[in-house]
Amino acid sequence: MRRQLSVRGLLLAGALFCAALSAVAQRHYIPHVHVGVHGGVSLARQSFYPSIKEKMLGGMNFGFSFRYAEERHVGLLAELNIEQRGWKEDFEETPLSYQRRLTYLELPIMTHIFFGSRTVKGFFNLGPQLCYMIGDKITSDFPYMEAPDVPDFPGNRRYEEMQMKISNRFDYGITAGAGVEFVIRRRHSITLEGRYYYGLGNIFPSAKRDVFSASRGSSIQITLGYLFRLK
Repeated sequence: MRRQLSVRGLLLAGALFCAALSAVAQRHYIPHVHVGVHGGVSLARQSFYPSIKEKMLGGMNFGFSFRYAEERHVGLLAELNIEQRGWKEDFEETPLSYQRRLTYLELPIMTHIFFGSRTVKGFFNLGPQLCYMIGDKITSDFPYMEAPDVPDFPGNRRYEEMQMKISNRFDYGITAGAGVEFVIRRRHSITLEGRYYYGLGNIFPSAKRDVFSASRGSSIQITLGYLFRLK
């Protein structure tokens, strides 16, 4: 009889222990689902080889986000963004201006790592990004198609990149960022993030016989976002 009671007691204790563990797990690992919007500024450039003299080109970026976190410190973040990239020629002392703005539709899918308190969290994002160019706009104050004949145009400077048509609208690369999230109410939060994108695709042909063997884009983004917690 005592043996039966001890076995029942052990089973009951084990059941209570498992229930307690389950309650703790549920308290700490409840999946969170957020949706949101964000926007900000971008500083972009195009890495050519052979290189050209260029400056960072300012633009804007905005989009929608979906975030799912099932673990305590790790989640998944997917976004659908529009970003302005491209480059601006650096003519140094010459009073000429040329810039080429490339607008992309972007799909980054990133690992989201977060830490901190219930009200303030730090985070890191890292993952691949797919892009498709939806806009190509050139702004110039001189006839760039006749660059060698322009009086102030430097004689030893390359000009092919200003005249070439985009041959590849698809781009892909790696993006990484870090930021802070402020939970202002139970389901509402504000994020501030700095992010860097490094493209691996070329916008111009890159065979040995072509003008450039590399023409890859990159950008630095600063964004402010709003997230609403669905679950």
